[in-house]
Amino acid sequence: MSAPDWTNARNILCVRLDAMGDVLMCTPAIHAVKQARPDRVLTLLTSASGVALAPYLDDVDAVIGYAAPWVKAGGGHPPSSDSAFIARLAERRFDAAVIFTSYSQSALPAALMCYMAGIPLRLGHCRENPYRMLSHWVLETEPEPVIRHEVRRQLDLVGSVGYRVGYRVGYRAGYRAGNRVGNRADSARLQFAVRADDVEAVRQMLGERGIEPRQPWVLMHPGASAASRRYPPARWAEVIRALARRSACPIVLTGDAHEAEMIDGIRSACGVRTHSLAGQLDLGQLGAAIRLATVVLSNNTGPAHIAAAVGTPLATLYALTNPQHTPWQVESRLLFHDVPCRFCYKSVCPELHHDCLAKVAPEAVVEAVCSLMAGKIHQRAQRR
Repeated sequence: MSAPDWTNARNILCVRLDAMGDVLMCTPAIHAVKQARPDRVLTLLTSASGVALAPYLDDVDAVIGYAAPWVKAGGGHPPSSDSAFIARLAERRFDAAVIFTSYSQSALPAALMCYMAGIPLRLGHCRENPYRMLSHWVLETEPEPVIRHEVRRQLDLVGSVGYRVGYRVGYRAGYRAGNRVGNRADSARLQFAVRADDVEAVRQMLGERGIEPRQPWVLMHPGASAASRRYPPARWAEVIRALARRSACPIVLTGDAHEAEMIDGIRSACGVRTHSLAGQLDLGQLGAAIRLATVVLSNNTGPAHIAAAVGTPLATLYALTNPQHTPWQVESRLLFHDVPCRFCYKSVCPELHHDCLAKVAPEAVVEAVCSLMAGKIHQRAQRR
């Protein structure tokens, strides 16, 4: 293109370099970019967890993995490898790059990389004047006066260059313990494509454990990458015990292989029958399991956002580390204990008491799960 513009840009790089949940919360914005031009090719530049997610994002045509040294989860490597990587990006001849960040991150390292790769259009948020690093600069105003939901933030970013999906103005990031959080003001759903072969594989695993296809059951995900976002294992055991007293529905625990020991400890401590799929599901199968579950109970972590994407009712044990990652466009309940140190943005509780989660009563968790389950069962009955 002699005069590149966002309307005609066909080969676009979408940059999101941190965790899987962060990539998922960019998917409505990525969809807005894709739907603006049917023949558009989108490449996702992302972390290792984003690379694993990419096969389930139908709007993404290609993926590039990169352990960015300026991202917390990134890897250390010699600068020469970054120079070689920039040369590889230049070979792809991208027309444009959209740089997605949270407000606590800088878009400038990625912007410089894209500038050096010769990408003519570069969009991102920036607090200071980026001059030529960004061809299209959106001034960073967060966290004052308003913190937007992460999904809204990214939709607004691409909307600034004309890529929009239908939504109404008026949502403000926030939280209310135990109440419904559906973000119904917006029509843009998170994206995660559940594959038929994964559904069949999970149904077989459930059947081997005596769980019938139409039988209500609860999927529980006790893990999270950040310690500050994990409900204590002893509390999980109490929740399972209390739920078993109120409902005979099967309970299935999921997690990575390295979380199997923790999950086995929870199952042993609860003293009631449960099932574990820890370490037995790949990401596609985890998405299928979440889709098949009647209700999901999870910490604020990637599987919670998958539940939002596939529309499974969700009770979230929501550590008050930050306000902008609440469940998006799904029937849900937020469960937390309010604390003066809310919104610390820390991976480990700086006060060492973990009260925002540790003081969430198991009875309140069970009530949230049962309420969501009753609603889902009623919906199924209405459709018959």
